[in-house]
Parts: sequence; structure tokens; C-alpha cells
Amino acid sequence: MSKPGPCRTLICVVLVLSVLTCQVSAVSTSAASAVLIEQRSGRVIYEQAADEERLIASITKIMTAVVALEHGELQMPYTVTAQDMAEGSSMYLKPGDQLRLEELLYGLMLVSGNDAALAVAHCVSGDTEDFVALMNDTAVRLGMEHSHFANPNGLDAEGHYSSARDMAVLAAYALANHDFRRIVSTASVTIGERYLANHNKLLRLCEGCIGVKTGFTKAAGRTLVSAAQRDGMTLVCVTLNDGNDWNDHMALLDYGFSAYRLETAVAGGRILSSVLVRGGAPASVPLAALEDLCYPLTGEERLTVIARAPISVAAPVIPGQVIGEVCAYLDGEEVASVDMVAVAPSAMQAEEEAGASGWWGRLFPNR
Repeated sequence: MSKPGPCRTLICVVLVLSVLTCQVSAVSTSAASAVLIEQRSGRVIYEQAADEERLIASITKIMTAVVALEHGELQMPYTVTAQDMAEGSSMYLKPGDQLRLEELLYGLMLVSGNDAALAVAHCVSGDTEDFVALMNDTAVRLGMEHSHFANPNGLDAEGHYSSARDMAVLAAYALANHDFRRIVSTASVTIGERYLANHNKLLRLCEGCIGVKTGFTKAAGRTLVSAAQRDGMTLVCVTLNDGNDWNDHMALLDYGFSAYRLETAVAGGRILSSVLVRGGAPASVPLAALEDLCYPLTGEERLTVIARAPISVAAPVIPGQVIGEVCAYLDGEEVASVDMVAVAPSAMQAEEEAGASGWWGRLFPNR
């Protein structure tokens, strides 16, 4: 975020102390690689060989769904062709079937249809190669340094791999999309004559589970990405090559929710200070946090919160204008930040003197 003009610290210190007192012993898994993160902040709660590049099987389809949602339209019609037929898990599409992209996404994410993955790619991009290029572009944009995709369905292929950490980053990003979250949290759906039941057992076994995706090939082993929400906090768990993945995910999620809680250091809309407005009327405006400043903490951790803004800004100022930021620090390291915005206008003095031509007159011309 760019900061207008010279900056100073407006607020020195706000301490936030977690009220948790319980301590939970560390857990372990049967996975070759694993990671547990908090979705909003990305804080790593548990990791095990999290950056090792491995085959990932059908959890690939998380990326397929993200690309489809960002580059397609849910109501896009598609007619299935012979090019959509694929080995392995299937939605049982047939050439000539007519579906909407949204229906294909249910087949992709609930029953892990390899045919649905190809149909999604063809629906959105016309051919598989162009769609896979979008998948890799998205991976680069999200900073997935240990990932590369060769197909949209996750069948084993040269140059198709990811890491537990990269897949957690991807899932955390995907869950911010309302349509993605709705689809992967669906237990079952009927599409035409097809009844699709979600393969993700954690939706019924794990408290607060909201998705995300299962996977398996002989070479990759069992792969799983899950997410659960409790008490306003969402955790994302990934295991690769894990023969005991259901139990491992439940244990990791329970550990995360027991050992951490999401602390709100500053509530969105809270007025923190004010800034002078050069040539403005009024001569200063209040500043507030644009949204909640949150971070997961253990029972013994504290956040230090510092707000920074310029000494002054030039008129005019409009409500919602970004003027500074609020940062949270843990052990001296910045871990989260949100913008600080003006919550009232300040017009240029010439406009103010003109009466109805000022901001009030423009907003309420008949008064």
C-alpha cells in the first residue's frame, strides 16, 4: 500500500492478550508431507516436510475450480464431447450431454470426475493446454513456488506436482470465493438424473468442516485438503501420501482449534486517530480501520498494534480514502495489517464557501 506524504506513528502500542490458558501437546501424522494453517492470515500452526514437491492426485481440482470460477461464468452452457472422456473417477458424462459450468464444478469437486475436469477446461478455455496455462499462471500469482500443473484432473504426469504448503495457500485463497466454498461444502446434489455424493467424509465426521477435496493415485497415495471453521476461525489442513488421512486431519484440526484462537486486535470501523487536511474544511478528519485486524494466537502470545498515517494530506478528502495503515506485530515481526481510511469528508475551502456547490450540496441537492 502506498502511503501519502511523510508518515508518523499515530498510535504507539495496543496490547492484545489471548485469554486461552490451555496447552495442547504437539501432534504427528502418518503423512509424507503435511501442513496446517489459519486461512485468513496464513499462519502456520503445524508443518512436516511442507515444501517437498510431490504428486498430488485429484486435489489438483482445487486449482481447476479456481481457474474456472475466475475465468468462466457459472451459467455457461457446455455440450460434452468425446474429448472429455477420461480414465479413473468419473461424473459419467456422455458425448452430447448438455450441462452448465456450475453443474460440471459439482461433478469435479464432489465425485472428483476426471471427465468433469476436462469438460470444465474445454468449457472455459476451448482446449486443455490453454486452461493448464491459466492454472500455472495462477500458481505463479499466488506464490506457489513448488508447484506446476500438466493437466486439470491430477492424473500422474511429468511436470505435475505441488507441495503441502502450496496446496494450503491455494485452498485458503479458494475459500475466499463464495461459490467455491458453497460447492465444496455441499454434501450431495442431484444434477439431472445424476445423484452426486461428496467423497469428503470429513463433512460429516469433523465439527465445522466446510470442504475441501480428496485425491488418490497409486503413485501419489492418498492426498487430502480439508478446512473447518469454529468460533470464527477457519483452519486449512493438507496431507500428501497419507494412509491415515481422515484421522490425521481430525487430530490436526482439533489441535489447531484447541491451541489457537483468532484474536481481533482492532475492530473494523474503530476510529483510531485523525489527520490534518491542508486547505480543507473541516481542517481534520477521523481515521478508522477499514476492516477487522485479526490474527491467531496461543494463550501466551501478545500482539503489538501500531497505526501509521501522514501528518497531513491535501484537500479534498472523501470517506473511504486510504490514509495510512494499522499493523500487528508478534515478537517484533509484522504479521498482519489493514488499511486505515477517512470516515468523514473534508472539502476544499473554496468549495465549502460556495455552499451548495460543496460536497453536502452535491449529495443533497434539494436541501
